[in-house]
Amino acid sequence: MSLLFFMFVFLFLGMGILLSLLVLMQESKNLGLGASFGGDSSSSVFGASTADVVKKATAYLAVAFLAGCFILTYWSHALSMAPKPAEIEIESTQPMTTTEE
Repeated sequence: MSLLFFMFVFLFLGMGILLSLLVLMQESKNLGLGASFGGDSSSSVFGASTADVVKKATAYLAVAFLAGCFILTYWSHALSMAPKPAEIEIESTQPMTTTEE
């Protein structure tokens, strides 16, 4: 169960990095950081509506990121409340004495 949890955490971190890059790639009014990545209004790889594609992808990824945040919050709470394995008590051994009558 914890392996799946940590795999989801790494997926969540990847989504955060990807979301950050998508936000930086968006074209602003004065072409801010979007120009750093070759964001030019005259040329685009995906066609004339690249800005719309990036905006939609950012919106979907933001919703998935928010959902992942809630899932990880409840999941980590459930893992912290899970019963822990009982500690094993080691009994002290004393030599057996036999009483003869």
